[in-house]
Amino acid sequence: MWAGFFVFIAIMLTIDMMMLGGGKAHKVHAREALAWTIVWVALALMFNLLLWWYLGRIFDVTIANEKALQFLTGYLIEKSLSVDNIFIFIVIFSYFSIPAEYQRRVLQYGVLGAIAMRFVLILFGIWLVTKAYWILYVFGAFLVVTGVKMFVFAEHKTDLAQNPILHWMRRHLRVTDVLYGEQFFIWKQRLLYVTPLFMVLVFIEISDLIFAVDSIPAIFAITKDPFIVFTSNIFAILGLRSLYFLIADMADRFYLLKYGLAIILIFIGCKMLLAYWYHMPTWVALGVIAAILLGCILLSRRKLNR
Repeated sequence: MWAGFFVFIAIMLTIDMMMLGGGKAHKVHAREALAWTIVWVALALMFNLLLWWYLGRIFDVTIANEKALQFLTGYLIEKSLSVDNIFIFIVIFSYFSIPAEYQRRVLQYGVLGAIAMRFVLILFGIWLVTKAYWILYVFGAFLVVTGVKMFVFAEHKTDLAQNPILHWMRRHLRVTDVLYGEQFFIWKQRLLYVTPLFMVLVFIEISDLIFAVDSIPAIFAITKDPFIVFTSNIFAILGLRSLYFLIADMADRFYLLKYGLAIILIFIGCKMLLAYWYHMPTWVALGVIAAILLGCILLSRRKLNR
């Protein structure tokens, strides 16, 4: 199963990177982004169906149903939380004034970096849970605190100009004043310079890391199965690039989603903290999360139409 999953992901990533813009600067339009978003969601659902079928043959229907439901819930959690990361991407690209045709390559490397970080962090998280089960309660408390902060500061505007990482790079790196196409580095007078696009890439990777630290503990509230945790995470972020191009121009239309994501984190954190006394069925957690997301989307649209 692991080998088949990695082969499948490698093939699909290659196709995605070749077709979503190809090897040249390219502005990804909404129709193209929508098509690829649908493809990635369909592939995730197809994978879940195959997983259910395979486990049903190897074990029994009860195990197959539970694992498939865990995957779907974990995928929905990670997919919904990735929307908050997209809001950060919008701020980063806007601050550095990166044209739409150059954003594709940055996000391409961002997805690859996110996959590598997820693999390491998930293995580390599983090792922690195996060695000390009580760490799940720490994860739960962390999610509650993060959710409360996200809710309180939902309208807070990120000011990259005051970011210490940005100041450090400008002091220690030779940075060009302008972009040089999609290049991250250039040579000038035998000296290596980094372009603003490289600085954007650094911020995207840091954002992915912070997002992973927030989101990975959330799925441990659903399952501790490393295969389900990893595959649901990876499927969620594989469509992140196309999802960004799809909603980048519509972020203001779903402004209540930030509050919904905060509520989801609080809900998942409470679920983990109460796990010793009450085991919430996976289908209940799935229903609550889906209801929160749908409610925020509908309320956002209703207020905008007034």
